Amino acid sequence: MTRLHAFARRFRGDVRGLALIEFAIAAPVLITLGLAGAEVMNMALAVMRVNQISTAISDNVARVRDSIDESDVNEALLSAKLIGTGIGFGTNGRVVVSSVEPNGKDAPNTGQYIRWQRCTGALNIPDSQPKYGTQGKGQNDNVLPYMGSSARRIVAGSGSALIFVEVTYRYQPLVSSQFFGTPTLRSESVYNVRERNTQVLAAVPGTTASVCTTYAA
Repeated sequence: MTRLHAFARRFRGDVRGLALIEFAIAAPVLITLGLAGAEVMNMALAVMRVNQISTAISDNVARVRDSIDESDVNEALLSAKLIGTGIGFGTNGRVVVSSVEPNGKDAPNTGQYIRWQRCTGALNIPDSQPKYGTQGKGQNDNVLPYMGSSARRIVAGSGSALIFVEVTYRYQPLVSSQFFGTPTLRSESVYNVRERNTQVLAAVPGTTASVCTTYAA
């Protein structure tokens, strides 16, 4: 018993390797917190980029003055790829640009009208499709009373037009999908057209229109 007591005293006083044991216990927690923090920052960056893309494109298309053509729209759509470079937006995102104006019909057919619509991005899922209608919707009837959700309705005033942009992006995890999965982020922006005499989207020889039946990064 004396030898046992002596061994127990030596064992209790031996602190060699204690730091290593403590690190082994704490390391998984610290690593998990660090990875989670990195994923949170990546998600925040993705949300910010998606919002920036929708705002920039809507504003840029709306501010084209006098008249607008396919090259003007293509230049504006290019900003989606530039802003979204760091999150792989071209492959995992989709932009829908709609030019909306009153259809000019008398009641009961008074409503809004999508004169033209252009798109970019390779994301082809149900959530990335135009949410409120495709080109031509509402031209002769009142099936499009407004754009936006029922809680955030917006309409173009008489003699004016709106540039309504829908952006969707399938989130790409930085660390692992175990934290947030791969949700589809969405942003909508709208700007009034300024100082444009015609809302007709003119063709340009040698310029390919970014029609919404094409899905490409």
